[in-house]
Amino acid sequence: MYKIEKMNKKLLASQVEEELLNYILHEPIEIGEKIPNEFELAERFGVGRSTIRETVRSLATKGILEVRRGSGTYVISKNTIEEDPLGLAKFKDKYKLALELFEVRLMLEPEIAALASDYATKEEKEELRQLCDETEQIYRSGKNHTQKDIEFHTCIARCSRNRVVELLQPIIQTAVVTFVNLTHRRLMDETIETHRAITNAILAGDSVGARCAMVMHLTYNRQMLMKIMSEREEQEEE
Repeated sequence: MYKIEKMNKKLLASQVEEELLNYILHEPIEIGEKIPNEFELAERFGVGRSTIRETVRSLATKGILEVRRGSGTYVISKNTIEEDPLGLAKFKDKYKLALELFEVRLMLEPEIAALASDYATKEEKEELRQLCDETEQIYRSGKNHTQKDIEFHTCIARCSRNRVVELLQPIIQTAVVTFVNLTHRRLMDETIETHRAITNAILAGDSVGARCAMVMHLTYNRQMLMKIMSEREEQEEE
């Protein structure tokens, strides 16, 4: 259990922010879970509620927290600056960012999958099959599958034999994390099904099949994101 001592009332909001991040990571408070309310956090850190409000606003701007009117404040990401080399966390509208990331992924990943089907070695194909299996097992167990999902897509990129594609992986990794944080496991069956289709096509050396399966995978994801955005808009209008 993460322990916090009372802080000096004059503590800067930036220092409270660092401690709140540590609290989220070490308690731990998982992605999708609500943090304590403003009053409880003020008591916990020994600072005024205005300092807590400022801290929460800062972390919301960085894409770590999301304030949901009438519900509370939720953890939507645990990315640090080191895990966000492109600086995408600065974009406030995470849903718009996710859509733009999908546009980039649709430009890149279908062709990456097609190249992987042409160039993957026997050993790499076995690694991809194993990653596909592990991602499914973790997903079905109810645990966070994000890291294994990233490894799956990274493996496909490596199999493409294109060194520039490998350098572009931070874009795809950020896209995966952003999507998972916003959708909260609402596409488990579709993700498992399309991951399997991508894998089988690459194993078979079927470039057309790999390309189509990746398009299907990304399309399912984008449609779910659009649905969630529509639901949010309806809630805000009520």
